[in-house]
Amino acid sequence: MIGIVYKSTGSWYLVKSEGTSYKCRIKGKFRIRGIKSTNPIAVGDKVDFDLETKNNEETGVITNIYERDNFIVRKSVNLSKQTHIIASNIDQVFLLITINNPPTFTTFIDRFLVTTEAYSIKTILVFNKIDSYEIEQRAEILYLKDIYESIGYQCIEVSATQNKNVDKIKDLMLNKSSMFVGHSGVGKTTLVNAIEPSLNLKTKEISEQYKQGKHTTTFAEMFDLSFNARIIDTPGIKGFGVVDMDKDELGDYFPEFFALKQNCKFNNCIHVNEPKCAVKDALENDEIAWSRYKSYLQILEGEEEHYRTDVWEKDQE
Repeated sequence: MIGIVYKSTGSWYLVKSEGTSYKCRIKGKFRIRGIKSTNPIAVGDKVDFDLETKNNEETGVITNIYERDNFIVRKSVNLSKQTHIIASNIDQVFLLITINNPPTFTTFIDRFLVTTEAYSIKTILVFNKIDSYEIEQRAEILYLKDIYESIGYQCIEVSATQNKNVDKIKDLMLNKSSMFVGHSGVGKTTLVNAIEPSLNLKTKEISEQYKQGKHTTTFAEMFDLSFNARIIDTPGIKGFGVVDMDKDELGDYFPEFFALKQNCKFNNCIHVNEPKCAVKDALENDEIAWSRYKSYLQILEGEEEHYRTDVWEKDQE
């Protein structure tokens, strides 16, 4: 039988085939194929599986994974040398962003966008909870929108609780498999419930002490929606480690850098110390956002989501 993985709990998988869901496990050989991911099978995977009956219960055994069109991958939280596939075969991603409840920093946004650019997955930035912001936070949203819209990313301001622009999100989701991602507490589950109230997914309040969300979604899960769309709800992500990114090609995944690359003196310019670098010239002329360049340097050096100020300051000298 052929099916699509709708949920992964690590050891068991919910696979849907012709409208029926089956609880499946995998054969041991999947774990010794040299797959470095902590999860050899991800939500969105197309698989072959055989049915078997044990103790009067019909379950499935996954025997084959079809080649993926794309996937979102990040470094595993617990095993830094391994990777974790969040989901596969995605048409588009909605990256949810909040300013202060909890804060979403540009380093996280840029790391995520680099990964989706590398796998050619369309990403839409959703500025959520806009009903809760004062003038200063609204100004910050407008500033960030200006940065990312100038690069070519679509940005949408949303209030899931007040149903603002929820229909705009739904229109973009028609006939597609969409993944919703962001930090814990940015309102993914609330937005999903606003899009499809019948799902009635559980939500939790933000931690006032740390301004962080409490994990509500434990595993990635895909849902069929009533308006011919599929949604992948994901666990909140605290950090996003970029995986296997070659230094020579990293700049290609920053669209504004890639557009200037041909104007650099050297074909293999990585936009750091080389003379006559079009990217650094544009940076000095405020044609490229400093926050984007800072994220680029951080990823280039293989840093996690913090930044060595000595390197940054040295670069500015």
